[in-house]
Amino acid sequence: MRANSRPVTSSQTTVYSALEKVVQKHLAHRFRKPIPDYQREIFQQAIAQIPPQTPLILDSGCGVGESTRHLAQQFPHCFILGVDQSLHRLSKSDPQGENYRLIRADLVDFWRLMAEASIPLTRHYLLYPNPYPKPVHFKRRWHGHPVFPTLLQLGGVLELRSNWRIYVAEFAQAFQLATGTPGQWEMFTPSSPLTPFERKYYESGHQLWRFWGLISSSHPVKDYGGRIPEGSR
Repeated sequence: MRANSRPVTSSQTTVYSALEKVVQKHLAHRFRKPIPDYQREIFQQAIAQIPPQTPLILDSGCGVGESTRHLAQQFPHCFILGVDQSLHRLSKSDPQGENYRLIRADLVDFWRLMAEASIPLTRHYLLYPNPYPKPVHFKRRWHGHPVFPTLLQLGGVLELRSNWRIYVAEFAQAFQLATGTPGQWEMFTPSSPLTPFERKYYESGHQLWRFWGLISSSHPVKDYGGRIPEGSR
């Protein structure tokens, strides 16, 4: 990727005005979209590859898998699943290593199946998701999507990165609404970029932002029912 990426532009200049209303609605109503059988099969095949008693890290939207490989090196005693829906992106990388696998799956279904199976995460990374910068598309952002409560239900240390400040600010606000506890967010400079997009944005002079928060059984997702597995650092 060349370092000529344009910053995110949007008519939205602050946190989405109806954020709280949307998040509270999703917290109060379970997302009941049917999960296709083939997604269940993919999930079962992926989970079967996790060594017993091994802490699990999820790299959601892993793209070409560069971040998954970096995380596998950074956390050698954990097992990392990189999940993306694009066969084209995943085909550019080795699909497996000693402590990682790359899986092609729909994240919305994969997260719900993980929650259904009560599989806890040690860490969960959301690295540069599509920002959907048009206000009309707010509900396509992860914190505006009906699956947001399920995403949080997976627990662990959750880290989001973006080159759009508003996205991170919104995510932090939605996280606090849902869990009752604040996470942290800040502008940062990567010492070693985790993804090709992070490298491209940094070399293009973009401001980079990150959020992180810990979800544990002492701070469950509000009004969502079910135990939230305790994450560990």
